[in-house]
Amino acid sequence: MPMGYTLLISEKPAAAKKIAEALADGKPLLRKNQAASYYEITHKGKDLVVGCAVGHLFGLEEKNKSKGFEYPVFDIEWKPTYEINKSAAFSKIYFTTLKSIAKKASDFVVCTDYDIEGETIGLNIVRYICNRNDAKRMKFSTLIKKDLIDAYEKISKTLDWGQAEAGETRHFLDFYYGINISRALTSAIKKAGSFKILSSGRVQSPALKIIVDREKEIKKFIPKPYWQLELKSEKDKMLIESIHEQDKFWDEKTATEVFSKIKNEKECTVKNLDEKEFKQKPPYPFDLTSLQTEAYKCFRIRPKRTLEIAQDLYTSTYISYPRTSSQELPEGIGYVNILKQLEELFPKQCKFLLNKKSLKPNNGGKKDPAHPAIYPTGTIPNGLDKEQERIYDLIVKRFFATFGEDATRSTMTLTLTVKDENFISKGSTTKEKGWHELYEPYVKLEEIELPKVKISEKLKVKKISNEKKETQPPKRYTQASIIKELEKRGLGTKATRAAIIETLYDRNYVKGESIEATELGINIVEILEKYVDKIVDEKLTKHFEEDMENIREGKVKKEQVLSEAKDVLIEILKEFKLKEKKVGENLKETFKDTRASLTTIGACMKCKEGQLVLRRGKFGVFAACNKYPDCKTTISLPSGMIKVTKNICEHCSYPMITIIKKGKRPQETCINVDCPSKKVELKGGGEICDKCGKGKMVVRKGIYGSFIACDQYPKCKNIKK
Repeated sequence: MPMGYTLLISEKPAAAKKIAEALADGKPLLRKNQAASYYEITHKGKDLVVGCAVGHLFGLEEKNKSKGFEYPVFDIEWKPTYEINKSAAFSKIYFTTLKSIAKKASDFVVCTDYDIEGETIGLNIVRYICNRNDAKRMKFSTLIKKDLIDAYEKISKTLDWGQAEAGETRHFLDFYYGINISRALTSAIKKAGSFKILSSGRVQSPALKIIVDREKEIKKFIPKPYWQLELKSEKDKMLIESIHEQDKFWDEKTATEVFSKIKNEKECTVKNLDEKEFKQKPPYPFDLTSLQTEAYKCFRIRPKRTLEIAQDLYTSTYISYPRTSSQELPEGIGYVNILKQLEELFPKQCKFLLNKKSLKPNNGGKKDPAHPAIYPTGTIPNGLDKEQERIYDLIVKRFFATFGEDATRSTMTLTLTVKDENFISKGSTTKEKGWHELYEPYVKLEEIELPKVKISEKLKVKKISNEKKETQPPKRYTQASIIKELEKRGLGTKATRAAIIETLYDRNYVKGESIEATELGINIVEILEKYVDKIVDEKLTKHFEEDMENIREGKVKKEQVLSEAKDVLIEILKEFKLKEKKVGENLKETFKDTRASLTTIGACMKCKEGQLVLRRGKFGVFAACNKYPDCKTTISLPSGMIKVTKNICEHCSYPMITIIKKGKRPQETCINVDCPSKKVELKGGGEICDKCGKGKMVVRKGIYGSFIACDQYPKCKNIKK
């Protein structure tokens, strides 16, 4: 291609391919530089080259490496990621390819994702690879041909400098906090005579504190007893369950007196009947947070995974850009055209909607200046895996539902009386489904139907009981509810919240689907609160989040925000240094206790005195008694990440462990290779082992299926499929 072409820079290879195919007058000419591809095309007689990055090609690092764990550090700069991180070595070829094709270009267009991160990626490529101060900007929310051509026709003359400045500020702030607080903590534990690389983040620490605070509420919660009188009656073979109008009796004596008064009654009377109908509006279109919470509720897919799937669906042109805060669908996306395309897959719903006089979605109040709410583009997908199918179906059905009619729901409150004691029963039913039919099977509403009765009608009493109950502690956060809580408190961004929670899991600060703060997580927060409470102060974090939004809107300068952040950190770290020794001693004890809890499997079944602990040897992880050399018990463990549990095998009473392997579901198994649950005799008694000649071949059940093995294991390790 001749010199003087326009270079279009996309964020990822898949996006580059879609852009090239959309803009090319003919067929794009694919060029390859080892693993990196780029495209030469002609658009309306003009030469274009479409190149790509692979996400961030630049990261932040100190200008001059300081020795050890010195802090504070503020003198930082952008450097190629392949120079900073060995795991990013693959990005070098994309870096050099862009640099090569940028040399002959006369015009530059940034086509990265139109958000803060995408703008930062584009800005760095323009500055450090293309050697320019600015570039043109394409803005699009889908990768379908029509939208990409339209975006190119309406190209902006400059980068979105508000987004670029806000994005760069966020990276600087996160690096300032990450490197300085992490070094301070690591230095503290080092001075206490131990060593462990510790890390803390600007948003991560306040997020952990929220979970720890909930855990403390649960732990200090003292159940309070109460008594509840329940009435079970019957009409036309339909059971009616009612609760005494007082609900909770805090005094046992009062509850017993009322119960004694009515316990032998055989009839109750319908005293009152109140039925109300109300309209239930359709749901709002999906923003990223509501998609993540709904996917978790319906499929138990973790928020981070939902974002990954949605990103794949976007780059495959099946849905619009998922990293959005918007709950609004603009008319410009072409509702009718999308429905006509989707009719192939969803004929019933699309036909119904296309026959409506007008299509108006029930838009919500949340807006995003860059992108609309998430919607299907109309492109028919193929080759989706099970999880992708689920998320795609959920997005499409939500899109349909927003155009639906109001549903009509009815609530009925029935008052039954027994010897002047009133009992209340409540039911709720759907009278008209409306939008429910468009969103099935994802409508999760309880349907409790009560029989038709009349005032003063007598009903047969089946049972009257006086149940002693206890108040329940607050519920732990789930993967979905913590994401919503972070959004509510203004912590993190739509794109980072799920990753922050995953980081807390990775560092053993939290555990479980119902998120429980570990002792390590609790202790870390307590230490930080005691000595450097500003690190976990969500008000400070929220303040800087608001500052970054103000930068994006042009209300505040980047330099002002970074200057304030430096001053705050210098003050925090100055205070920290005065208490460094005490912090280190506390951390040392915390990690000592944590290491023991994370590696202790359970009591040794042979010596009865020691504990079986995880050990790493030449051939991987194994379990060994901590009373070695007095007890030389060792047990081989399966490959993969091993996590201890508190569970005991019901078949052999050995401790249970959880095995985690990439791409597979976690599996719980006991450590006893001779557990009856793992061994089944072959029909006919089993054949003699052809390796040792002594053992008998038996079927064993491993965590990933059955196999045949010698029953003399571990002396004989003969295994067959």
